[in-house]
Amino acid sequence: MAVIAPKPFYHPARYLPRFHWELLACGARGHVLVGTDVRQVTEQDGVIVREIDGVRWHRCLRCDAWVPLAPPVAPERDRVPAHAEIELPPRGRAMRDLIVLRLIAIDRFVHFVVLAALAGAVLVFANDQAHLRRLYDTALRAIEGVNNGPLPRHHGLLGEVDRLFHADSNTLYLIAGGLGLYALVEGVEAVGLWLMKRWAEYLTFIATGALLPYELSELVSGPSVLKVGATVINLAVLGYLLFSKRLFGVRGGVAEEERIRYSECGWDALERSTPELIAGGAGGGRLRRHRQR
Repeated sequence: MAVIAPKPFYHPARYLPRFHWELLACGARGHVLVGTDVRQVTEQDGVIVREIDGVRWHRCLRCDAWVPLAPPVAPERDRVPAHAEIELPPRGRAMRDLIVLRLIAIDRFVHFVVLAALAGAVLVFANDQAHLRRLYDTALRAIEGVNNGPLPRHHGLLGEVDRLFHADSNTLYLIAGGLGLYALVEGVEAVGLWLMKRWAEYLTFIATGALLPYELSELVSGPSVLKVGATVINLAVLGYLLFSKRLFGVRGGVAEEERIRYSECGWDALERSTPELIAGGAGGGRLRRHRQR
């Protein structure tokens, strides 16, 4: 009697997990569902909503999750809106860019607040420098035990404070003006990046790159955890803007970015990722031909 060898087990191909930026947005703000308030769902609506055995499956237009919901008790509309009436949310790399640019915008807003506060403090100090200097000298003499004569020369942090209190008022006004101007630039960057404006990406790249040599020299002269962290963050921002956002024509420039955005965020991308087409079944081809008619 012939012995039939058992079939080998099927081992699915291993794959690397992929980080989905859309899940962050949907986790924080909820899914983007369409047709939850309509009376009737047709086969033409199958890209975004389907009804199976009395349960409606709504597709999130951002993360592609299918959410089961019961039909509405009191429908507000008769049909699912047409594609032209639906504003698609960012997906794929567009979603990544939205999150990363807004994180950079938050970082720039923090810089704006800190620099504006420093500019205001220096300006107030310059306006009342003589009075504050007398208070400082009186307090320092009491601490040092020196009633008359010059105070001893200090080094380190106290030496920096001495130089600040004895600096020329015009120099302090210039410092306050420079801090205020830098704060204004950071504030403009924050607003532009939050709104995902292309000009803000260029402004951020130029402003960050202009200060990078100074940061590197400070890092070489006296490294610290804060200096290293700030330099690493700024280098990451420069690399992201140059290569991922394709500034100055790098990797195809804005034309290539718009092509990728359309291919991942348009209705064609939703059509390509329907369950039938992903599974490769014959039903997917029939469904696609039906919609094309």
